[in-house]
Amino acid sequence: MTMMRDHYIFSNGRLKRKNNTIYFEKETGEKIPLPIEKIRTLHLFGEIDVNSALLRYLSQYGIFLQFYNYYGFYVGTYVPREQKESGYIIVKQSEYYLDPYKRLYLAYQFLQGAVHHMQRNLRRHKEHTLEIMAEIEAISQQFQNATDIQSLMGKEGQIRKIYYEAFNYMVKQDFVIEKREKQPPRDPLNALISFGNSLMYQVILSEIYRTPLNPTISYLHEPSTKRFSLSLDLAEIFKPLIVDSVILNLINKRRITDKHFDKLEGEICYLNEEGKKRFIQAWEEKLQQTVKHRKLNRNTSYRFLIRLECYKLIKHLLNDEIYKPLKAWW
Repeated sequence: MTMMRDHYIFSNGRLKRKNNTIYFEKETGEKIPLPIEKIRTLHLFGEIDVNSALLRYLSQYGIFLQFYNYYGFYVGTYVPREQKESGYIIVKQSEYYLDPYKRLYLAYQFLQGAVHHMQRNLRRHKEHTLEIMAEIEAISQQFQNATDIQSLMGKEGQIRKIYYEAFNYMVKQDFVIEKREKQPPRDPLNALISFGNSLMYQVILSEIYRTPLNPTISYLHEPSTKRFSLSLDLAEIFKPLIVDSVILNLINKRRITDKHFDKLEGEICYLNEEGKKRFIQAWEEKLQQTVKHRKLNRNTSYRFLIRLECYKLIKHLLNDEIYKPLKAWW
């Protein structure tokens, strides 16, 4: 079986199809052939031209295009026509959204997974974080008293604020986070979190599309136009497990330092090209890393754990098996 990979392009240029090959043509005229049968998703960070002939060809192979601007902020997605959509699953997803109790149960479970993985990261630095862990535990105990999504989200916001402030105890360099700032990020730690979360949402979205789930019907986050809110729901579980561990590893092993960031107008902080490349290398290593799955009794990649989470959700919607979130045991 061919190992499918994500492919990242940082240069400006044009993607072209010629016969049965896809080329990336740089502005210099240099042509780089891309191994189409081995690519799952193309991530485009440069100014890149595409045409409809190319899109038709990519669709045959089920290849996604993810577009980012120069600063690494997500812009949009090209998704080949859905092959796995199921009207029945969409009806069941909607039913669980419309029933306040069923919705609250799923939202609660997503946050249980999130807190487990936050605590897992904090535990690795417990000489500095024991009090913080106790504070998060106390707030998370209140989840079960929540009677609506809004109060649940309020508690989640409290926990995330405490958790991100604890990064100051977990990083070994002079990266300081005063508070989480998304739009725009103003310091290196916020820039890393924003970039990593952006990649996380896209990986989860591409895994959702490989199942019958509809990515716009969600439970913790309110569904709305122009947003794939189910990927935000599932990301709650995986951001601390994947994104944050990549960030802490990169900083503490000094694979990313101050020189890998630039500032726009002295305010917006973002990873420069070398910084993005280093992050993505560590990111891909993490997604390909495997653990011995206790139920399947075989090695499973971090990426495939996301797909499994989607299928666990489907089983719950079909009343086959009550959903419990992934809680890393390794």
